[in-house]
Amino acid sequence: MANFNEHSLEMSIMDLFQDEGYIYLNGEQIHRERSEVLLIDDLRKYLLNRYASEGLTPSEVDSIILRLRSISGTIYEANKAVCKMICDGFIFNREDHTKKDIYIELIDFDEPEKNVFKIVNQFEIEGINNQLRIPDGIVFINGIPVVVLEFKSAVKENTTIMDAYTQLTVRYRRDIPELFKYNAFIVISDGANNKYGSFFSPYDFFYAWRKIEADDKELDGINSLVTMVSGLFRKERLLAVIKDFVYFPDSSDKDIKIVCRYPQYFAAVKLFENIKAHLRPEGDGKGGTYFGATGCGKSYTMLFLTRMLMKSTFFHSPTILIITDRTDLDDQLSKQFVASKKYIGDETVVSIDSREKLRQELQGRTSGGVYMTTIQKFTEDLELLTDRANVICISDEAHRSQINLDQKVKVTAEGVERSYGFAKYLHDSLPNATYVGFTGTPVDGTIEVFGPVVDAYTMTEAVKDGITVNLVYDGRAARVTLDQAKVREIEDYYDRCAVEGANEHQIEESQKAVAHIDAIIGDPDRLHAVAEDFINHYETRVAEGATVAGKAMFVCSNRKMHTLFIRL
Repeated sequence: MANFNEHSLEMSIMDLFQDEGYIYLNGEQIHRERSEVLLIDDLRKYLLNRYASEGLTPSEVDSIILRLRSISGTIYEANKAVCKMICDGFIFNREDHTKKDIYIELIDFDEPEKNVFKIVNQFEIEGINNQLRIPDGIVFINGIPVVVLEFKSAVKENTTIMDAYTQLTVRYRRDIPELFKYNAFIVISDGANNKYGSFFSPYDFFYAWRKIEADDKELDGINSLVTMVSGLFRKERLLAVIKDFVYFPDSSDKDIKIVCRYPQYFAAVKLFENIKAHLRPEGDGKGGTYFGATGCGKSYTMLFLTRMLMKSTFFHSPTILIITDRTDLDDQLSKQFVASKKYIGDETVVSIDSREKLRQELQGRTSGGVYMTTIQKFTEDLELLTDRANVICISDEAHRSQINLDQKVKVTAEGVERSYGFAKYLHDSLPNATYVGFTGTPVDGTIEVFGPVVDAYTMTEAVKDGITVNLVYDGRAARVTLDQAKVREIEDYYDRCAVEGANEHQIEESQKAVAHIDAIIGDPDRLHAVAEDFINHYETRVAEGATVAGKAMFVCSNRKMHTLFIRL
């Protein structure tokens, strides 16, 4: 039996691409200058066919190709400019100035079969200082090299998938940078381990595409090679990823380029379709709930979804509100979204610091605009903000203050007080909006407000994907000397709760009880004992050579106790 070497792996992958309808070619079959990384004939043929009705001339096609090839700058700057040109298209001025300008798309994203998909191996490229390099595989769409693949044999000693990463991001980057000007993402594989990621990302941010469809079971090993090719490189899927799921910030002091992970793709696509189905006025306004555990990358999922909504012809440029319930979350999302106007496709991306400012922004606006704010601001007054139906609210942490629609009744010495939660004021302010919820804890109230769970990414999946480490509880105990009278007081209180059933009227009493408990567990002597035990325990684990990689975490009941614990 012949050894399964890199060539065998390479040809097996070529077969998988052919199964997806790609044209396979060996690079030696392609006639071109070795320094040329575009398949010029494919690009020229596509443009002439796509714009035949506009009478695009051969010389105009040459001008378009020259415009693409002439993009310069650092490899990051050039890649950012080319990706925008590919994803968003551009206006082309006709040679005959009496003719209308044409909106040019280098890839037909609406009709995948009108594009030319090729997988090519042994594509020899002459680069800087006449260096010759031969990538193991290149995916061309209409002659543009959008994906580069590098393979290493899993059975070859002293060779790992990391060597494939280094080959692409160090040696090829140095010797044939022109190839990566057009690159959407890169793939590294040894057959058993198959990962993809941004050309500018560290190796730790490369991941497998472990599902073909959203509801499939995740697969590993050699099966993940099949799920990657059939799941990520299916023609319409690859076009969707390139168009909406490759992110560059508007400006950055680092070479930041984000390519979606498979759970982000499936979540955004399923939410998008669910919003369409439930959009008011025909729908019920319940756009759906996304259950994402630690590591789901929800902020980028929100960003991908926002771009899809804003670029969609179905929605006609909706107004989008990103709503959080904490200032730190609002600051984080605001910073990310404000730095993404070009990606989102709307110049009005604004962080809102008051309800009055939001009213001013929405007044007279019939479409567009992305606004970030906190749910608390909606209680500042009760006036209608807008009754438009093309408003979509995306709520973060949709299991807390964003689901309390019900009236609260409180009996006081002065009489009965009635009030509503923050979410009630939000829904009254935007009565015809459609609401989408992101949460790591989908409670019943979440489902009632936002609709059923549309997609989920569990902690188990995040651990398998290498996004986060597994959670292991390692119980530790510290002796505490308690005032027995306080103990009886607290026990009596919770006995009453068990008999009566906890309800809204007992909130203040509960707070008092918690204050008593905090006084006990926050005793400095106890905290000192806990801190000393925490340090000694994990120092011992490290000294013993613990084989399980992970992080140690401690949890305190409040910030004051946390600060004191850190000081100790």
